[in-house]
Amino acid sequence: MRELNIQEFKDNPFVLAPLAGVTDSAFRTICRRQGASLSYTEMVSAKGLYYKSPGSEELLVIRPEEGPVGVQLFGSDPEMLRFAANFIENRPNVLIDINMGCPVPKVVKNGEGSALLRNPDLAAELVKATVEASSRPVTIKMRIGFSEECPVDPIAFALKMQDAGASAVAVHGRTREQYYSGKADWKIIKSIKQALDIPVIGNGDVFSAEDGCRMLEETGCDLVMVARGAQGNPWIFRELKALYNGEPIPEKPSVEDIIETIKDHASMLLRDKEEYRAVREMRKHVAWYTKGIKGAAALRRDAGSAESLDELFSITDGLKDLSCSRTV
Repeated sequence: MRELNIQEFKDNPFVLAPLAGVTDSAFRTICRRQGASLSYTEMVSAKGLYYKSPGSEELLVIRPEEGPVGVQLFGSDPEMLRFAANFIENRPNVLIDINMGCPVPKVVKNGEGSALLRNPDLAAELVKATVEASSRPVTIKMRIGFSEECPVDPIAFALKMQDAGASAVAVHGRTREQYYSGKADWKIIKSIKQALDIPVIGNGDVFSAEDGCRMLEETGCDLVMVARGAQGNPWIFRELKALYNGEPIPEKPSVEDIIETIKDHASMLLRDKEEYRAVREMRKHVAWYTKGIKGAAALRRDAGSAESLDELFSITDGLKDLSCSRTV
C-alpha cells in the first residue's frame, strides 16, 4: 500500500469530487486545466468490472492530461473490490476510492454506498481487501451519518477505516437522509480530522473560493473536495488556488470564455461517445454553464432540446448577444 502524499498538494489542496453523470474524462480535463489538483471518476461498479460490463469499463477512460485521478469504486463484496483493484493496478497516476456515501436508493438497497455506514465491519473488510490487492493509495468517501432512526458514530467509523488501511478519508458533512439538502456540518468534519492520523478531505457546501479556504481554516482538513460547486463552473478551481496562495482572484469568465469551454467540452465528449449521447449529456452542462447569465433562460430551454452538436453550438453562440459576463 502506498500512502497519500499530502505534500504533493501543499500549494493547491482543492480537488474535484466524484459526481455520477458529470465527472467523466472530458469534465475532469477541463477542471484540471482550471486548477483542480486531483479529480475523481464517476462511481464505477466493482461488480460491473467483475462481470465485464462495457458501461463500467467505459467509466475508466482516463487520459494523461487529466493529471492524478481517483477511481471511485462501489460495491459490497470484498472479492469483487479485490478484483476491481487488480483490474486498474497497471493504470498510471491513479488512486482508488471506495464509495461509502452515495444516498441513491438503488445503491443503498444493495448494501452499497451509504448503506455501509450501518455495516462498519463489512466496510472495513472492503478496505482491507482493496489495500491487499493494490499498491495504490486506497481512500474512502463517507457521510457523517445515515438517518435519525439509524444513527452512526462518524468518528468511530472513520477510525475503523483508518485501522483497516485507508490512506485518507473524505467526509461529506451530511447524512444519507439529507441527500444534498440543508447545511453541511463542518464541525463533524473537524472532529474527524482531530481524531485521525491519516489525511481528511472535507466535502460539502463549497461554492466559492471563500468557502473552500474557510473550510480549510474551520475544519483543519488537508484537502477540500468541490462537488456541485464545480458544475458549470470549473473556474472555481483557479479562484480557489489564487485565494489560497494570496493572489488576486481571477475575473469571472466572459461569455466568450463560456462559449469556448462549452465547445471544447463537447468536442472532448465526442472522443469517447457517439454524438447522440454527447448532445444529451451536454444539455445539462450548458444549463449549468449559463447559470447566472442574465437573459439566458430561453437559451437554456432551446439547448435542452438540441438534437445535434451543430444545433447546440448555434444555440450557444446566442450568448454573444447577451454581452455580459457570468455573475455567479
